Amino acid sequence: MPLPLNPAFAATFPPPVMEARRWIEGVTFPPERPLINVSQAAPVAAPPEGLRRAIAEAALENPAAHLYGPVLGLPELRAEVARQWSRAYGGAVAPEQVAITQGCNQAFCAVMATLAGAGDEVLLPTPWYFNHKMWLDMAGVRAVPLAPGAGLLPDPDEAAARITPRTRAIVLVSPNNPGGVEYPAELVAAFLDLARARGLALIVDETYRDFDAREGAPHDLFADPDWDEVLIQLYSFSKAYRLTGHRVGAIVAAPARLAEVEKFLDTVAICPNQLGQIGALWGMRNLGDWLAGERAEILARRAAMEAAMADLPGWYLLGCGAYFAYATHPDPRPSPEFARALVREAGVLMLPGTMFMPEDAPEARRQMRIAFANIDATGIAELAERLRARVR
Repeated sequence: MPLPLNPAFAATFPPPVMEARRWIEGVTFPPERPLINVSQAAPVAAPPEGLRRAIAEAALENPAAHLYGPVLGLPELRAEVARQWSRAYGGAVAPEQVAITQGCNQAFCAVMATLAGAGDEVLLPTPWYFNHKMWLDMAGVRAVPLAPGAGLLPDPDEAAARITPRTRAIVLVSPNNPGGVEYPAELVAAFLDLARARGLALIVDETYRDFDAREGAPHDLFADPDWDEVLIQLYSFSKAYRLTGHRVGAIVAAPARLAEVEKFLDTVAICPNQLGQIGALWGMRNLGDWLAGERAEILARRAAMEAAMADLPGWYLLGCGAYFAYATHPDPRPSPEFARALVREAGVLMLPGTMFMPEDAPEARRQMRIAFANIDATGIAELAERLRARVR
């Protein structure tokens, strides 16, 4: 007789990236056509040497780096985030309004655990980041989809119509994963006004803020002196400083909210990764010019991706930015079947739109997400040629 299983977990879909990795098991990719992996949005190169040395020196010379640290993160890192955010966004962020987490996924889970319980609802624009949907499912919270409008942008009026007495929060991701689109400042402000008027939290996940194509602040929400009454911002150091394996994220919110978050974090991790935090702090203090170069390279790859897709018969680009392109495909097969076939037929691994949309969304069967950040312009050109060859 099998052991009991929480029905919410049984009803939650498997991790999409892990599922996609299984598609390449047993497949041989010849040297002249190696696998092009555009399935996951994570840096594959190591951090810069200076950052690695900072971590290594801390591991060798700082005994405290191997002990439990503060549950909400190193004070120095919290203060640095507050200082840089205040300058970047033209507002006032204090260290006590910052918490450090084991990656941005944990930041989302921790915040949601304080906001919503079984039977509650959260508004989630589609296409959504699948780990957000997975956490809500596992927590018994209903994800209420907001269908994308023109340019994959959610509509505040639609959101207002979908709010019920059970709604607890609205979630935005900008630059968007998986759509790549950058939400205009006025759109984000409209959602803040809606959340404030209805007594909801507005969660803005800015994991990819360092690769936004716009100059200056992407919004002015922090300029509102009462921002922490409504706004909760999430961030990841993983993409900026190549720290994916160290798991370092952040929450920017009201101190009273972070006091509740502390309960969650103390229970599931006790404290964030000490060496990862040391690396993140070193990166924030020393890698400004280097990060600007990383951003310029990502923007160049974005331009190459847009040009390649514009010249690709049958494909239509719905959104492109940060690490992602989101497009419709011309193949007659549904996107899950087409994605698996691309591994064998073209040596390409990408994710189908069905992994980012509700099960009953027919348009997802024509959509694909392409995480292009780990292939250069030459690789993007090769990807386009392989996709061109599959047009039927």
